[in-house]
Amino acid sequence: MVRLHIYFLSKTSEVHYYMGVIKHSDQRVGVLIDVQNLYHSAKNLYNARVNFKELLESATAGRRLVRAFVYVVKSEIPAGEASFFEALEKSGFELKTKDLQVFPGGAKKADWDVGMAVDAIRLSPSLDAIVLATGDGDFVPLVEYLKNIGKQVEVIAFGKSSSQKLKDAADEFVDIGEHSDQFLLHIRKRAKRYPSQ
Repeated sequence: MVRLHIYFLSKTSEVHYYMGVIKHSDQRVGVLIDVQNLYHSAKNLYNARVNFKELLESATAGRRLVRAFVYVVKSEIPAGEASFFEALEKSGFELKTKDLQVFPGGAKKADWDVGMAVDAIRLSPSLDAIVLATGDGDFVPLVEYLKNIGKQVEVIAFGKSSSQKLKDAADEFVDIGEHSDQFLLHIRKRAKRYPSQ
């Protein structure tokens, strides 16, 4: 995708126009991040982790951040989870957690779709722009609703694993994979340790 960048300077703020999307310093923005969706895409597509602090900085783009939520599901084996959650909070996110649901027969469910949608609608009166960091096509009706009430909706996710309908519905789609140097932290392979002989 080719992006057209035009900069307007006014006495009160700098305005950026990105191919149909206007971003300026007085714009109120909310950021909602589906951690599981981005985590699994980063791991499976790039053997990497998402730099959530950089993602938040890019999503706000110099605008007035009203709220930034990360939606996480607690794992069955919480090794390292507490430090990850703490790092997210130190990066400026409000953490929303829920436990992994395990059903009889072993089926598992772990998503925040309804919670994210409710928060986006609840916050929308106090926002000019809403950034959804997810590639989940279930959010298309939410994007359409928010746009119909006059909100600018931006999506940040992995192009390779994102719903095409979601990409098309958003006012702007930023492909994390096209900016991997900025948004991804590559996982170093640990050397195998062999017992001494």
